[in-house]
Amino acid sequence: MTLNPRNLVLFGGMALLLVLEGAVTKNAIFSGSWDFSLRILNMGLISAVLALGVNMQWGYAGLFNSGVVGFVAIGGLAPVLVAMPPNPGAFAAGGTGLILAFAMAAATVWAAIAVNRRARLQVRVIAIPLILIGGFFLYRAIFDPASVAIEAVNPSGAGNLGGLGLPIVLAWPLGAVFAAGAAWVVGKTALGLRSDYLAIATLGIGEIIVSVLRNEDWLARGVKNINGLPRPWPVPREIELQTSASFVERAAALGLDPVTASTLTVKLLYSGLFLIVLLLLIWLTQMALTSPWGRMMRAIRDNETAAAAMGKNVTRRHLQIFVLGSAVCGLAGAMMITLDGQMTPGSYNPLRYTFLIWVMVIVGGSGNNWGSVLGGMLIYFLWIKAETWGLELMRFVTSGLADGSGLKVHLLASAEQMRLLTMGLILLLVLRFSPRGLIPEK
Repeated sequence: MTLNPRNLVLFGGMALLLVLEGAVTKNAIFSGSWDFSLRILNMGLISAVLALGVNMQWGYAGLFNSGVVGFVAIGGLAPVLVAMPPNPGAFAAGGTGLILAFAMAAATVWAAIAVNRRARLQVRVIAIPLILIGGFFLYRAIFDPASVAIEAVNPSGAGNLGGLGLPIVLAWPLGAVFAAGAAWVVGKTALGLRSDYLAIATLGIGEIIVSVLRNEDWLARGVKNINGLPRPWPVPREIELQTSASFVERAAALGLDPVTASTLTVKLLYSGLFLIVLLLLIWLTQMALTSPWGRMMRAIRDNETAAAAMGKNVTRRHLQIFVLGSAVCGLAGAMMITLDGQMTPGSYNPLRYTFLIWVMVIVGGSGNNWGSVLGGMLIYFLWIKAETWGLELMRFVTSGLADGSGLKVHLLASAEQMRLLTMGLILLLVLRFSPRGLIPEK
């Protein structure tokens, strides 16, 4: 990022918003304003990582991924499979059946591909449907009893396979691998499509991934949710700090009670971890963007026909950047689940994890990594605050109306929709007055 006064003012303004939120704003819901400010900071850092992933796909290569929510969700599965303790007896009950079922599914797909490549057209028309239909029924015949057996093991407390009981930080790169693998499968089938069809395909596939997580209880308990995920090192539990005599003494020296001090300490440690990941990603993405590979990607984005005429394999490069960008989204999904301490598949919705991420990229500056970081943090801050500000605005507007009047009740109840109105208004203003974003691509 060029250290020009405009960029410094923009990032300084973002920091000022967070400081004012902590120092001035009074919040009756949380234990203190600094607590709320750090919550926004942590989710803002994760949102910046998400925006970087989408920016790699759109800003570098012009790929419109409308299924971001699916890659975030599949990345969020990694902490469950890595860090949670295993469910005793679950694998013995149905693990072998699951392995056989997935092997059957892979063999079915391989057989269909082999027939499609080698057989005559007349044979393909008959053989491929028979292979796929027969393979599906065999897969279900093996998979269904296995999943039912797993879900019957400790159904009230688990009902799933559980995890490996390893440090949760290991789940972050694994979340990226999960999302990259899903993106490779999607990309091999969808990246040959025209841009508008690609958007439709990724939207549907993203919803399929979320639907699987919601309904397959054997995997991550579905909508029953998983709570109590362990903390990453070096983040302790608040109760551990509150029972430490040395920590209580240091908190008292700063004029803080142990509860407030422990809450702020935990959030600051999370901020440090997320900031390290974000800075490493910025460094890597900046190196990639300014490399010959990055210049090639932008050349493909600007004119695919000319790039193909120069001998570049456009589809292969599209697949490459699609996988890399989705991996970053999966990493952010794993980080978010770690921060929340729980896996709630029902919370994944396209409005929050696709549309809002796109707003972050567009507002920050498509094609500019630092712009994506600024857009991620700024839009998340406004997303969180818009509902509060909207309620205050509606109270002011309706202050002259009689209590209980239909119009007043309606306007106050509509305050929660101010988030959508605010995001739409911001997007319109940016597209009108700064169409290249707050920090444009060079």
